[in-house]
Amino acid sequence: MGLILVAANLRTAVAALSPVYDAIDADLHGGAVGLGVLGMLPPLCFAVFGLITPSLARRFPLEELLVGLLAVMLVGHALRGFAWSFGSLLGGSVLCFAAIGAGNVLLPAVVKKYFSDRLGQMTAVYTTVLSISTFVPPLVAVPMAQAVSWQFSIGVWGMLAVLGLVPWVVRAAIDRRLARNDPGIAELGDVAAKRVSRSRTVWALAVTFASSSSVAYTSFALLPQILTDVAGVAPAVGGVLLSLFGFLGLPAAIIMPQLATRVRRPAGLVWLGSAFILSGATGLLLVPHSMTWLWVALLGAGPLWFPLALTLINLRSRSHQTVIAVSGFVQGCGYVIAALFPVLISGLHALTGGWTIPIMVLGLLALPPVWAGWVIGARRMIDDELTR
Repeated sequence: MGLILVAANLRTAVAALSPVYDAIDADLHGGAVGLGVLGMLPPLCFAVFGLITPSLARRFPLEELLVGLLAVMLVGHALRGFAWSFGSLLGGSVLCFAAIGAGNVLLPAVVKKYFSDRLGQMTAVYTTVLSISTFVPPLVAVPMAQAVSWQFSIGVWGMLAVLGLVPWVVRAAIDRRLARNDPGIAELGDVAAKRVSRSRTVWALAVTFASSSSVAYTSFALLPQILTDVAGVAPAVGGVLLSLFGFLGLPAAIIMPQLATRVRRPAGLVWLGSAFILSGATGLLLVPHSMTWLWVALLGAGPLWFPLALTLINLRSRSHQTVIAVSGFVQGCGYVIAALFPVLISGLHALTGGWTIPIMVLGLLALPPVWAGWVIGARRMIDDELTR
């Protein structure tokens, strides 16, 4: 239950904001610049705090870090819910997104430490919860804002942080002495943190995660505009197709972790994602007006790399300390690229005056994971690579 409650907290702060931004802007006057800043903050905070979290994990037990991030998230939700200025909304959002960045790194370690005999099953559980917590808040944000207020609509999700704190406060109190005396935690953490970038498997996972996150964030930011311009769909239809893109993450979250633990060589799963991305981008380039839904669905199926990479981080690590170090590096690097990629695609669109080159560049994201799949398929353990 503690795992599920943490996972439920890791997307709501992002997903609940944009649907009610018009109401927020009317009161706080953030404008288009404010919307752009709020759009860039999530991947940026995920990257920064993804890289910082492994250092914190060498000083504090896993359970205490979870309590800390949920407490920070609760403060962030409170600031957003009682925002009196755009600056206070921004500050609360930074706290929420920082906590999410830490939680992204720590959840695979929770699975490794407490469910090492059920890695695929429990990874599927929490990535499914992540997917659900991504598309539920936008569905209820506007009705809650209209019924009560936009402050309530974005602040109410702090209740999930309160619920998440309960099991982890109890667990941290029970295991405090044991966690602090965990044999080898400092040594393993130091080895992983210092040498993690020397592992080919870690770099392959980072490439896969970066490609997945870049496709996802670019599509969520720009896909409706792309579809309106190249396929001639109405804005409302573009929104529906974007929902289709997002929905495809749900079956991937359920299926991919299970497959990753059962297939002997997961390279084929990585290459399947590459095939989906290339097919979707090619369809939008060549026949955008025909079967537009299919090209969007293929693009949405491509980021199956996300749950696959999270599962492989656990499968290729021997301890939860190594998982934290690898997860921090992989997600930190991945979210840095994901934060920059929508800006790159937008810049190419402005420079060329069309979407042909931007869509081609988006499709090229399918190529680096081809190499990554070959490396990951070699079934090397990261700990062995780090100690050579």
